[in-house]
Amino acid sequence: MGTVVDDDASEEFHAFFERHYAELSRLAHLLTGEADAADGLAADALLALWHRWDRVRAADHPAAYARGVVANLARTRIRGAVRERRRVALFWSQREEKTENPDVAGVVDVQEALRRLPFRKRACVVLRHAFDLSEKDTALALGVSVGTVKSQTSKGMAELQRLLGPQSPPLRMHAAALARGGESGGRTR
Repeated sequence: MGTVVDDDASEEFHAFFERHYAELSRLAHLLTGEADAADGLAADALLALWHRWDRVRAADHPAAYARGVVANLARTRIRGAVRERRRVALFWSQREEKTENPDVAGVVDVQEALRRLPFRKRACVVLRHAFDLSEKDTALALGVSVGTVKSQTSKGMAELQRLLGPQSPPLRMHAAALARGGESGGRTR
């Protein structure tokens, strides 16, 4: 991707930006229904246009091209949101099981330790142990390989054990309570 850097192109792009940014943001808002994401989508679209400005400025209708870029970015965002909703739906259990006398302090300790893990390790540990998903379902939910799930879960559990110390109660009991907000839990193994 060659970015055009001559002064005429830069001035032309700046004028295009000033003229069309609000319109592109409004389009993104109407397409996604997300006011807070609209400015970001418009900015992403304009950045993509800048990287191809030599071709865009030669087009018959640069504004129409820009609208198409926003529409494609909005479509991608909506598809991502749909995939995320499907992933979240996998996590919710249909049954509610109450835990008697939950160890609230233990749950708080596990929550704090989980926050210290990198995202992928945390996600693997939570999905495998708190939500009791299989390695395959965890891989599907995270969009990674089963091998990655195995590796990250193992490393995450080892790191949690190190953070919580050898005196801590079994992590799975706390993880199950954590998945239900600290007051109810799923299966403990």
